[in-house]
Order: sequence, then C-alpha cells, then structure tokens
Amino acid sequence: MEHKRIPTRTLTGLALFTAVVIVLQLLGSFVRFGPFSISLVLIPIVVGAALYGSWAGAWLGFVFGMVVLFQPDTGAFLTVNPLGTVLTVLLKGALSGFCAGTVYRFISKKSELPAAVCAAITAPVVNTSLFLIGCLLFFMPTINEWAAGAGFPSAGKFMIFGLVGGNFLFELLFNIILSPIIVRLIRIGSHRERV
Repeated sequence: MEHKRIPTRTLTGLALFTAVVIVLQLLGSFVRFGPFSISLVLIPIVVGAALYGSWAGAWLGFVFGMVVLFQPDTGAFLTVNPLGTVLTVLLKGALSGFCAGTVYRFISKKSELPAAVCAAITAPVVNTSLFLIGCLLFFMPTINEWAAGAGFPSAGKFMIFGLVGGNFLFELLFNIILSPIIVRLIRIGSHRERV
C-alpha cells in the first residue's frame, strides 16, 4: 500500500495556522465590542480549509475545540454534562472547518471569490448551529434555569439573544470581510513565488 506524502509547504502552513488558531482562541475573550467578545478564530480555520482542503479545516476546527474545552466559560457546561460538552465543542469546531473546506472546494471550481465568501459564511453558521443543537440535546434543564435567572421569557430567546446572538453576527461579519481577502492575498503571494 502506497502512502501519499504531504508536501512540506502544506505541513508548514498547517502548523502556522494551528498556532494562529490557538493564539486567537486564547486571546479571543479579551477582544470585546460592548458586551460581546469577538472571536476571530474562525478566520484561520476558513483560510486553512480553503488553502489546504476540508480535512485541514477539520483539523484546525478540532484544535479550536480543544482550546475551548480548557477555557473558563466552558466550565459551566462541563459541570452539567461533561460528555455532552466535549462532543458539542469538538464536533462544532471540526465540522465548521470541514464544511467550510467542502463548500470552498465545490464552488472554487467556478470562481474563487464566491467560494471564499461562501466558506466564510458556512463556518460560523455550522459552528453556531451545532452549539445550539448541543444545547438542546444536553443542557436544556440548565438553560431553562439560566434563562429564568437572566429574565428571559423563554429558553429559546435566551439561547438566541443571550448565548449566541451578537457573537454570531460579529463572527459572520468579520469572516465574510477578512477570510476572502486573506485567501486572495495568500494565493497572490504563492503565485508570485512560483513565477
């Protein structure tokens, strides 16, 4: 059985993007826009998925999930349901990167800019959707208590407006603006190196 070798340039790029994901996730809670922390970590996941493929995006998303597991905000969920927390956090990260890479690969056959924009939309949508699904599956009794304590009329409104609302919109906006630009700049730089 013949093994396919991964080019050194790809391994180096993935190592760099892995480090960027870790640093951005660790520092992400310090970047705030009013009451919302702005996570920029999906940008290197989308860019890595566009440059190196769906499995690279899944790896970067998995690394993102691993870092999230060790952050203080995750502790509230870990005490309620450790297995549900681990599954939700790791799956939402890995699948957001994998899906972004798949969308990019499919659309880039026609045009790279729309592919990068669609991948930039896909990552936060998948990430947030799987977080909400994880909340529904593993944490609803606790979320009902949190919603009542925060003065929300329902757990659904608390989940949308209290847990994900502003963060999702900022993540989506920053992804749509920055990911396509970064992918394009890296592609231009790579093309010039080869010439």
